[in-house]
Amino acid sequence: MILIDLIMKYQNIIKAIEGTRTIEDIQEKLMIDRAKAIYLLHRLRKLGYIKTKYLPNRKRIYSISLLNQQEGVSQLEAFNENMPNASLRINDDEDYFIHGRKLKAEDGLIYALKKNKVRYIISSLFLFRKIEDWPYLYKLAKKENLTRQISALYDLARLFIKKVKKMPKRFKSLTAPKKNGKYISIINGFSSTDFKDIEKKWKVYLPLNRVDLEEYISIKNDKHK
Repeated sequence: MILIDLIMKYQNIIKAIEGTRTIEDIQEKLMIDRAKAIYLLHRLRKLGYIKTKYLPNRKRIYSISLLNQQEGVSQLEAFNENMPNASLRINDDEDYFIHGRKLKAEDGLIYALKKNKVRYIISSLFLFRKIEDWPYLYKLAKKENLTRQISALYDLARLFIKKVKKMPKRFKSLTAPKKNGKYISIINGFSSTDFKDIEKKWKVYLPLNRVDLEEYISIKNDKHK
């Protein structure tokens, strides 16, 4: 079925459930079971008609509208879709939309760093499992002056996150600090007491300590000090 047919097929359904809904609302409104409601949400999200947010209790709520498709791709929603569990997804009233292209994990990593918030930095560590286009990531990072920050966070992610893909030697070489280079920060005013070796290697102050990560992430390597 071509895209225009799909849109026509779902328009009446969208009108029936338009607004801010939970999955239970959709089940009741359309008189369908949970499995069908989940499938419907999946299809409508693919077509761009749904924005997903998370309440403080991590419950999902869905903003459903025919107008959503005109606003482009939500950076926050794309970021949250890469998170492995609810505790790492972020609820934020401030969001940005991208038009005309699909967002990649590399885009999400830069997006998270630019937010300058500890919670985004913690969650962003999981994106290193999905980084595939290192030249593209370098291009984005260089544009935003975030190259060293990316490499420092990569080393931190390797300590805590399983299945992190190996950084290419070229990326590591391009982002290495100069011998007499100054330290830079990921978040101004924050530095780590637990990861001084990574800070020294990249001359980047990390805004995280072990306790910050233990709250959200199962520790992979308990020997690091």
